[in-house]
Amino acid sequence: MKTLLTPEHSLPEDLHQALLVVKVWIPGKGAVLGKMTPDTVIDLSTVALTSSELLEREDLVSCVRSATEPVLCNTREVIANSHHKYKNPNLPYLMAPNDLQAIKAAGVTFVQSMLERVIEEQARGDATKAQAVRLAVTSVIGDNLSKVVPGSPSALALKEVLIKEGVWSQYLEVGIGQDAEIFTKSQPMSAVGTGAEIGIHPKSEWNNPEPEIVLVVNSRGETVGATLGNDVNLRDFEGRSALLLGKAKDNNGSCAIGPCIRVFDENFSIADVRVCELELEIRGEDGFTLKGSSALSKISRDPLDLVSQAINSNHQYPDGLVLFLGTMFAPTQDRPTPGKPSGEGFTHRVGDSVRISTPKLGTLINRVNTTDKVPPWTYGVSALMRDIYKAN
Repeated sequence: MKTLLTPEHSLPEDLHQALLVVKVWIPGKGAVLGKMTPDTVIDLSTVALTSSELLEREDLVSCVRSATEPVLCNTREVIANSHHKYKNPNLPYLMAPNDLQAIKAAGVTFVQSMLERVIEEQARGDATKAQAVRLAVTSVIGDNLSKVVPGSPSALALKEVLIKEGVWSQYLEVGIGQDAEIFTKSQPMSAVGTGAEIGIHPKSEWNNPEPEIVLVVNSRGETVGATLGNDVNLRDFEGRSALLLGKAKDNNGSCAIGPCIRVFDENFSIADVRVCELELEIRGEDGFTLKGSSALSKISRDPLDLVSQAINSNHQYPDGLVLFLGTMFAPTQDRPTPGKPSGEGFTHRVGDSVRISTPKLGTLINRVNTTDKVPPWTYGVSALMRDIYKAN
């Protein structure tokens, strides 16, 4: 029996009042910008040719809200056809809703994930050592750093104490220091959308999903919307060396964004983002199930502070950016493996189904495969520009 994606399990619970922007693959036309409604997807290409261009408009809310035609496709049908296993390439399907924007990410923004990064570093990326290192690190640092304000006098004082104790880390530096970690997660047009396969490197033996809120920011530094993201992470690669961050983060299918960009308006704003509760569910073909959550209220830096550290007078993004806000989810639950000892924690296996959800942004659903087996990335910026040129 087919397990299809549906609007009920993919879109915001208050769908009827949400302003949703999507990118739809239309056979013969390529990637087309659309507005998703409960019943249909409206063509927005007469308003803007790209997601990036649309989000620059000062009348963003009114121009999206007023769009009523032409119809691109049926909402239920396009969502169902986005499932990688049942996709008909001759029919419309959803892509990641961003396009020309830089894809950036903030790291080490939650205490729990900060401690896990320190543990990765101390264990040198070896999952078999993780539990012992976890106990050793928390015995010195403790696990309650949530009240430490990054960059504050108390944080600087704590830094001096930890240096004397010999446990200072580059992850603690960006976790409680003045400067946030902002890195390039992936390239414009490389993210996959809901229903697609996501990739883990075939040589990775310790990896995990990172369920995150993704802010959508225009070139003026204005945060104009939000969506969901999976910052797929290779813990062993980055744990061996921080200089392997690019290899740990930026691979084929390693960035998922979707299903839609929800535009900020009177019904949804940055205030809603600050109190979002993200839910994560992983179901393996081996019967393994893992559930977790990430509460934005526990973030150590305000989301707009992270935006201001990413785009400012020192760094501009003429096509805007999308910014992953980080996650407090760092899975430590054991996944039993025949012939291996317990205590190695969680790692993905091919076939895992990953669901990331929050009521006002919907659900991002993907299946895990290896980076050499997921569909290769072939539709880039030049292909998008060619399709836009042909259509106009």
